[in-house]
Amino acid sequence: MKSVTDIAREIVTREGGFVNDPDDPGGATKYGVTLGTLKRLGIDLTNDRRTDIADVKALTRDRAVQIFVEDYFIRPKLADLPEALQASVFDMYVNAGANGVKILQNLLNDMGADLQVDGALGPQTVAAAHQAALRDPLLLADAYGIARRNYYYRLADSRPASRKFARTRDGGKGGWILRAEEFISPRFHLTIAEHRERCAAWG
Repeated sequence: MKSVTDIAREIVTREGGFVNDPDDPGGATKYGVTLGTLKRLGIDLTNDRRTDIADVKALTRDRAVQIFVEDYFIRPKLADLPEALQASVFDMYVNAGANGVKILQNLLNDMGADLQVDGALGPQTVAAAHQAALRDPLLLADAYGIARRNYYYRLADSRPASRKFARTRDGGKGGWILRAEEFISPRFHLTIAEHRERCAAWG
């Protein structure tokens, strides 16, 4: 079984090195850690009494892993979730913050729960997740992965500048969609034709 540190290392590898894409709402990022995250945590890696892009560039893989484990897994209490959900929710929390939990809360509400969609992983959300997992934990994990994929598509629907993250120039699956499908069983992956049909309205 993979440890949370193993999963964090995979996230760091998936996220890659320094980027500062003006179309990415996260801004300057390295290994998935944004400048905003460093500022929020008060991390000054260059010891110049401020946190700026230089600190993002100075971030190491090991420090990024530490940030993810402590601030994106332990702090939001993702270990309280059913094991089958933890890796995918963790990955989504790194990518989209509390929206990762909101996606889960909406999914659980669709399955009959009555949760406040607030992005906080409280006892009611945890209990509803465990109740849903009793039926089929792997299917629940697939359902969450599909909900993630739909979230990315809807985000690209509403924000044209983000479409390059969901669709490649040749019409294939972009990084967002591939990322979601890493946590979905192959039988639920979209075909390229289905993906292109989903994106057709984008022109």
